[in-house]
Order: sequence, then structure tokens, then C-alpha cells
Amino acid sequence: MANLLIIGAGGVGRVSAFKAAKNKDTFKNIILASRTKSKCDDIAKDIKEKLGIEIKTYALDANKEENVIDLIKKENIDIVCNVALPYQNLPIMHACIKTGAAYLDTALAETEDNPDTYYDLQWALDEDFKKAHTMALLGCGFDPGVTSVMVKYAADYLLDELEEIEIYDCNFGDHGRHFATNFDPEINLRELNLPGKYWENGEWKTTKPFEIQVKHKYPECGEATSILIWHEELESIVKFFPNLKSAKFYMCFSDKYLYHFNALKNVGMFSIEPIEICEGCKISPLQFLAKVLPDPQDLVKNYKGQTNIGVIAKGKKDGKNKTFYIYNICDHEKAIEETGAHCVSYTTGVPAIIGCKLMAKKIWWSEGVHNVEEFDAKPFFEEMEKQGLPIKVIEVE
Repeated sequence: MANLLIIGAGGVGRVSAFKAAKNKDTFKNIILASRTKSKCDDIAKDIKEKLGIEIKTYALDANKEENVIDLIKKENIDIVCNVALPYQNLPIMHACIKTGAAYLDTALAETEDNPDTYYDLQWALDEDFKKAHTMALLGCGFDPGVTSVMVKYAADYLLDELEEIEIYDCNFGDHGRHFATNFDPEINLRELNLPGKYWENGEWKTTKPFEIQVKHKYPECGEATSILIWHEELESIVKFFPNLKSAKFYMCFSDKYLYHFNALKNVGMFSIEPIEICEGCKISPLQFLAKVLPDPQDLVKNYKGQTNIGVIAKGKKDGKNKTFYIYNICDHEKAIEETGAHCVSYTTGVPAIIGCKLMAKKIWWSEGVHNVEEFDAKPFFEEMEKQGLPIKVIEVE
């Protein structure tokens, strides 16, 4: 059994803590830490009332490596589940290297002054983790995370030759707000403001933001306008499946969302350059916007509908062209009832704990820094069925 430290007390941290508590046969002690301890305490109180499980809570500034080291040592932590902001990935990873704790995150490392980052900063720590005889598992949320496991499953179990993949992510839910983001506004809007990027015929190709749009039919949910964007798992998927002819990521947005998004972009609210708003006080327009937009966790009060995320995998089986659609549908109201968090948090937090569980049991284990594409998909999918995110596979004509 493992001692688990979860860093981050937003919606994903809430789901991760709930799911860890439901897997007490794997996690002996569960510790939840965040900059704001009161958020951790609220989650711990809900878990105690609903599940009868007690978890410890701490205030933690994870930007400072030494703080993370102290807590890991104090609680004899075996695995750190990092669901905090991606700005904190590197200090937390360095703390794990120095203590020998295993590490998992759900998004690649970013810096506050540059949203256009890649896995190289984290892959560079591979030898350090090997010397510490421990492991880091990167991008183990849903996208990135489950989407990459879907690609791995298609390559190993559905096709003899994997040639093309398209990832489709759509939130068919409605929270009743004119405009809001489903996770941290600053991170979300920085990501969407980047140029589109995709892999085709052995090279990366770039588009203007939101330049390529398609009408896509999501199984069991319906059709939605989906926009080609850059998403980080494309980098790792292409690395581990270098023979792919094409790899693309699409996300759907409602007309209402796009109307507000474009209005805010056109007046400069997505800038990350600090400006002086009063004497001696500087803040970027995006940071200001993040403060005035609804807290993503507050959206649970009225959230209804479903999310639909999946991968279309094309290739050859027994010499014939085949296409498979691998997907998951998550219901907002059911997720909220179970954990108090909506599907966008639920679909990230559940895979994170599955990853921690497979690492704790040494089912997924190899010293060094790894991505989910490097491991067998079957045990992960088996856990998803048990943990409330079942996977469906259909063949597409």
C-alpha cells in the first residue's frame, strides 16, 4: 500500500481525493495539499461525510521545491499526484527526485511568461529520475492521458498498422453562464489562443488559431462544430508512434462561446504582458480576466449534459483498411453527485488516480520519465470501467 500526496484542491484535486479514498486498498494514507488549506479542508469534510474516510490536509506553496520536499519527508510519501497548475510541475518533479517519491501529472510544464511549451523540459529529467530509482508519469489526465492510451490500444489490439489518428473533444454540457471556462481560466485561454498545429506526412504544420473547422458527429451525442487546435499529447503520440501519417486534435465550441471568446481577444484581454492598472500595481489582462470570470468549481450548481471525448484510429488489419472510434461519455450530473465536481474535472481526476494505482501496484512501472503511451493500455481500461469512465469501441465504415 502506498502513501499518496495529492497537490491541488480545485475540481481535479477534489475528484482525485474522492477516487483515492474509494481505493483505500491501494492508498494507505491520503494527503491533500494546496496553497489554500481551507479548500483542502472542505474536500476532506465532504469525503468524511460521504465515504467515512479521513484524509490529512496541509497548506503548501508548491512553487518552492523545498516545501514539497519537507511534506514528502514528513508524511513518508510514495507517490505525488500533481493536479496543481502546470507552472508547478518542475519544482514538484525536482522534489520527487531528491526524495525518491514517484511523480504523476495531468498536463505538461508551463512557465508564466510562455504558454507555448513542450515536453522537453520534463523529458530532460529522465536520467535524474533513473538515478533516484523512481518514476515520473506525464500527462495522465484525459486529454492528455486517456486519449493517448486510446491510441496505444488501437495500435496494440485493433490494428496491425496505425496510420492516422484524430482526437475529438466536445462538452455537450450547459452550465447556464454566458461565458466561463471549465478549468483554470488563465491556463485554458492561453492554450486556446495558440496557433493550431498538427502532424502530417512526417512534419508539423501550423495554422492560425481556429482556422480549420469541421462538422463532426460525436457518437450518441450529435453533431458539433469542432476546431483544430494544438494539444500537447500530439507531441508524445508522434514521438512514440513515428510512422503515423497524420495526427490531429479537434475541440468543439458553441457559437455563444466563440462570440465572447473573439470579443475578449479583440480587445486584448488575452495578453500575458503585465500592464500598470494603478500606481505600483501591475497585472496582465489575462490574469485580470481570470479573476473576474466564474470559478470553474462554481459551475457545478447548474451543470447538465455530457462530455464526449475519443479517438478515431485509422489503419490496416489483415491487409484491409479499418477505422475504429474509441470514446468515453461522461454525465455532468452523475459526476457532481458522486464527487461534487463536473465532468471536465472528473475525466481528469479519475485517470490521474488510475495512473497512481497502476504505479503503486507496479503494473505500470519503469524508472525514469515516461508518458502513458509507453505502457499496456488494457489494465488502464479495465480500471476505467471500475472507476466510472467506461470506454466504448466501435468500428466505423
